[in-house]
Amino acid sequence: MDRILVHEGLNMLKRRILFIRNGFKAYEGSAQEICKKIVENCWSGTYYKTSTGHFSAFYTRDFGMCVPALLFLKQHERVHQTLVWALDCFQKSRTITTSITPQGEVFDFPTIAPDSLAFLVFALVKSKAKSLITIHQELLNQEIQRYYNTCVDPSGLPKQTHFSSIKDHSIRERSCYDTTMFGWLAKLLKEAHLDNPFAQHNYPKLLEKYYWVKDHFIDDLSGIDTLSGDANIFPFWCEVIQDKEKRLAAFSSLQKEYLDTPFPLQYTSTPPTHPLIKTTWLAPNYEGTTIWPHIGMIYLDVLRTIDQKRFHALMQSYEEVIEKNKTFLEVFNKNGTPYKTTLYVSDEGMLWASLFLELASSSHEK
Repeated sequence: MDRILVHEGLNMLKRRILFIRNGFKAYEGSAQEICKKIVENCWSGTYYKTSTGHFSAFYTRDFGMCVPALLFLKQHERVHQTLVWALDCFQKSRTITTSITPQGEVFDFPTIAPDSLAFLVFALVKSKAKSLITIHQELLNQEIQRYYNTCVDPSGLPKQTHFSSIKDHSIRERSCYDTTMFGWLAKLLKEAHLDNPFAQHNYPKLLEKYYWVKDHFIDDLSGIDTLSGDANIFPFWCEVIQDKEKRLAAFSSLQKEYLDTPFPLQYTSTPPTHPLIKTTWLAPNYEGTTIWPHIGMIYLDVLRTIDQKRFHALMQSYEEVIEKNKTFLEVFNKNGTPYKTTLYVSDEGMLWASLFLELASSSHEK
């Protein structure tokens, strides 16, 4: 595990050095043309990489997030091949993790993540991979029970310990995002006809009881009322919460804090107060007031059901930023410039470009 993480870190540092000389790899054309080239270049021949830059590994969360868009782009066979490869790697190790190296070694960064299981099951359900579910049923049921035993306390809430999450540098206390993942799993496992210990808890009620405050979901149960992007989009995108009034109120709260300006979406409007993992000094504010396009795409996916005018305007902003940078970047500073520090520079050529392509198809249907 430590060896793998050191190797991944060296990849990032090597690319930071190369960036000084070469900058980002530029793709010519419109935003849609740029994104199509990136998605094609993310195909390794065996699986979908998370990026054409330093995140060349398979990341369960990122791939699962992109599956509906990849299917929209008619990449059914490559989605299936990726799932076959990933499940074979998980099968050999008898564990489902956040990530797999190009050599097929599985690892968690920095620790077990509830959304690894959720996004893997989501990918299987969305791609209608019933045969793969059947083949790997024993492993899947084993890991469902392990995740439940490791991550969930008797109340149904996350246990009071550090889990990796969409903000994997953050040490949060029973985050709204993790609780949402449990509620999502309760729905997904039912669809997949797999063991479902999560179904014994009423997650819509738990989310509303412990996290909903007036007009938004709080970030975690630390006692600090932090308005965060992930806490206020995933309960709705995962359809764990289907209350339209709460959805409107939460998105209005995000907009009042300008979290979708100049384009979506910042995690928070102010630097986070929760503890961070030790390596965060290499990339200060990496998951703070920075803009993250992957949750930006999730935000836009929900926004198009709420406010078409704002959706089209923000999609236009994304077209402009993609064409300006000639690639699809990982993370931006609050002012919309690419994120970089002395030791780290934003990754590039992200598979998330597939999400933009799917959204752009509806954006142009006016």
